[in-house]
Amino acid sequence: MNIGIISDTHDNAEATERAIEIFREEGVEIVIHCGDFIAPLIVPYFEEFELHGVLGNNDGDVANLQAAFDSLGGESQLHGRFADLEFDGLSVAVLHGESKAEVEAIAAGETYDFVCYGHHHERELTDDGRTTVLNPGAHFLAKSEADRTVAILDTRSEAVRFRSVLE
Repeated sequence: MNIGIISDTHDNAEATERAIEIFREEGVEIVIHCGDFIAPLIVPYFEEFELHGVLGNNDGDVANLQAAFDSLGGESQLHGRFADLEFDGLSVAVLHGESKAEVEAIAAGETYDFVCYGHHHERELTDDGRTTVLNPGAHFLAKSEADRTVAILDTRSEAVRFRSVLE
């Protein structure tokens, strides 16, 4: 199964639409959002997917974000500040990741196969023991155009690829 991973959409509808196109092309079934939706208006863009999201430091309208998730129905869920997920036997921790020390501590615990985070607007794919640390990049204020990306995780091969939302 292919999982799309995205973060820091910051109300950028155009880049979110491009991400949705990429997820369709890649046969994505589930999307993980690592926080900073900003406003609830971004959530309906993901209606064709099972969406799992966490809150970021700029997600102030929690009640309406929750209502937007509730309107998606199915298995979609806003998990608060941290999500503990499992797909095809892979364990995935999701947080916004304002504290890199927290991200690194979760990874160092080797409890999860993947630790996914956002916030820093810079993509990352590194291994820490048995755990892969993944930041999909950002859509707003990315460190560089190379960081304006989403990630695709293939749960069968455990391979991760980045795709630019600028293409």
